[in-house]
Amino acid sequence: QVQVVESGGGLVQPGGSLRLSCAASGTIFSINAVNWYRQAPGKLRDLVARITSGGTATYAESVKGRFTISSDNAKNTVYLQMNSLKPEDTAVYYCNAIVTTTTRTIAGSWGQGTQVTVSS
Repeated sequence: QVQVVESGGGLVQPGGSLRLSCAASGTIFSINAVNWYRQAPGKLRDLVARITSGGTATYAESVKGRFTISSDNAKNTVYLQMNSLKPEDTAVYYCNAIVTTTTRTIAGSWGQGTQVTVSS
């Protein structure tokens, strides 16, 4: 079983910064990719950023140049550094880890989400 826990959300003023963390644990052989999604009230869940096991990062157009995704493979943790935050970044942010388990099956696990609110 694989568990994913997000942390680091909160309230920040426009132009401010936050760093989200996504920690994966459990029966993990390797992490194939980690995705950060966000969902604002009344809207669909959208992909914000993704990082692969090889370190390739991709971003939604709306966050390019402001958000940076990175990983600490030794800790099975992925970070989302969010700078120059805007009110439209307000959402619940979810981490989704795609892993190969110790039994060599592929599993996708979601965290519970962390609230990010950008407001003055």
